[in-house]
Amino acid sequence: MSERFEVVVVGSGAGGGVVAGELAERGRNVLLLETGPHLTAAGFERWESKAAHDMWFPIRLALPAGDPGPGPLAMISGRCVGGTTTINTKLALRATQREFDKWHAASGARLSTDDLAPYYQRVEEYLGVRRRVDWNWRQCVRTAAAGFEALGHELEPVDAYTDENCMQCGSCLQGCPTNAGKSTLNTWIHRNWVAGRLQLRPECWASRVLISNEEATGVEYVDASGASHVVEADVVVAACGALGTPQLLMRSGVPNSWVGRNLGFHPAQFVFGLFDEPQDAHMVAPISSHFMDNAPDDRGGFIVEAVTVQDPIGFTVALCDENGPMWGEPLVEAAKKYRHWIGLLCLSNDDNNGRIEVDADGNEQFWCDFQPQELARQQAAFEFSKSVLESAGATQVLWSSFASTHVQGTCRMGSDRSTSVVNIHGESHDIKRLYVGDSSAFPRTLSVNPSLTIMALAARLADHLGSGESGYLSGAQQLVA
Repeated sequence: MSERFEVVVVGSGAGGGVVAGELAERGRNVLLLETGPHLTAAGFERWESKAAHDMWFPIRLALPAGDPGPGPLAMISGRCVGGTTTINTKLALRATQREFDKWHAASGARLSTDDLAPYYQRVEEYLGVRRRVDWNWRQCVRTAAAGFEALGHELEPVDAYTDENCMQCGSCLQGCPTNAGKSTLNTWIHRNWVAGRLQLRPECWASRVLISNEEATGVEYVDASGASHVVEADVVVAACGALGTPQLLMRSGVPNSWVGRNLGFHPAQFVFGLFDEPQDAHMVAPISSHFMDNAPDDRGGFIVEAVTVQDPIGFTVALCDENGPMWGEPLVEAAKKYRHWIGLLCLSNDDNNGRIEVDADGNEQFWCDFQPQELARQQAAFEFSKSVLESAGATQVLWSSFASTHVQGTCRMGSDRSTSVVNIHGESHDIKRLYVGDSSAFPRTLSVNPSLTIMALAARLADHLGSGESGYLSGAQQLVA
């Protein structure tokens, strides 16, 4: 016996959580599957290693396919209800028309800021996005701002989906203990789950999308006990993230050679400055301000977010100096001065030259292949941030190895099956009734934090399905008040 739903959504992060919640609010019969556990603020605590074990996917590495460049790149994402929105810094940044022009050039996907404006606005209102008027509460922020000012630049407060209960405790990466951070967990999902409008099944791994006559007909999944289940659906939305969605499509036999290609990273590197006085950059909103002037490729192709320092394990495990990864006595001495470090987070534009491969046994492999222009952007971001910290009075500068929390691409949208995986609404070119609803649909990596754009596109997809435009769900239905 199998169950039947109108829509099955696989993955509960920025994409899947929004699609499932909005369709449930329209009265649609929706099942939301999440491979991670259902954890809530009642259990969130600032225990770094426990949170990484309970709420994060094990760190995955993208290995260099050619020139070693910055070496292996660590990829970090959430593995819990709410996905990465539960453990991110809640920045709310809209993409510019410059980004959408890149999308069109890459795959023919034609979208504009005007197209997405109503969806951005809807998401921002739902989340209560606000300007961080408290951005300079802490000494560490004022110290960093002075470095920017000394170079003739200015830090600006960020917009974020945190409410006024945020006291800048610095616990974002372990889950917000006060629910001030508005993840999909404590907004779209809980609001509808508690009301009985949405079925949520955590700790359920989707093994494949069921396909018949080139149409998606449901999902097969394995629950926490290891039992296998089949659910039927009129529509399946794959929203497992840019690393998980292409693997689900591969396991399901979607016949498109572009699945898993065009992986983008928005590679991130911390640059740390040591100061004489304690800065306590671990007790602040991890990102309260930013410098965006160099975001366009022709102006450097990077942004800088301030200020932050990882918790002690994350800080020490990736710390580097001119000799490479640090160890022994130099690492011990740096760790002893933990309260005196300030971190700037550099995010540089990349050109989606990565890829995902899965062998016959299901073993995953990730590759990065940074080209000279991408390496130049990374170096420019590092040199700029180093100058800022030194101008602020840093007596020593160290840095981290590269990582990514903004993976994008791998199932990109476009106008032509020969260069893309899904169409402008996220529907597979090859399998009808199968949609992609996360950052894997992005044709090119954004130069800003992608979560707000993922959510806006997810709201747009929910409109497409819920309004009846797709023709797959019976009757048009409106969002409930």
